[in-house]
Amino acid sequence: MSPHKSLTERIAQAVAFELLALLICTPLLSWIMDKPMVDMGVVTLCIGLLALAWNVLFNSLFDRALKGLRRVRNGWTRVIHALLFEGGLVAFAVPLIAWWLDISLMQALILDIGVLLFFLPYTYVYHWAYDLLRDKWLQVRLAH
Repeated sequence: MSPHKSLTERIAQAVAFELLALLICTPLLSWIMDKPMVDMGVVTLCIGLLALAWNVLFNSLFDRALKGLRRVRNGWTRVIHALLFEGGLVAFAVPLIAWWLDISLMQALILDIGVLLFFLPYTYVYHWAYDLLRDKWLQVRLAH
């Protein structure tokens, strides 16, 4: 059961995804990079805003592709979703990280790979849980 998601719902889903990630990543990256919490908070927020826009666009395109290919969400489509989403984000984020933290592109790439190791399972679990809770909510709503 996955009726069409409105743009408002897609935005709310993406905002919640990014806020939770911001709350987890800012203090963790500040500690790992030995950078001030404000610096890591700003770079994390900027990447979050970039990811927010990418999330809405990518999820819309991904859902259209699934529909056009007549595929349903399952474990493998979720893995593909997470890999494609994070791969696209890396291409945009690495130059921003390098510039803001005044580090090399290689250092930014290594940092981003570390963050990616967090975000791959986080993306998978978040969207799986969101879809599961959404379907349960829709079932309850339709039952009344």
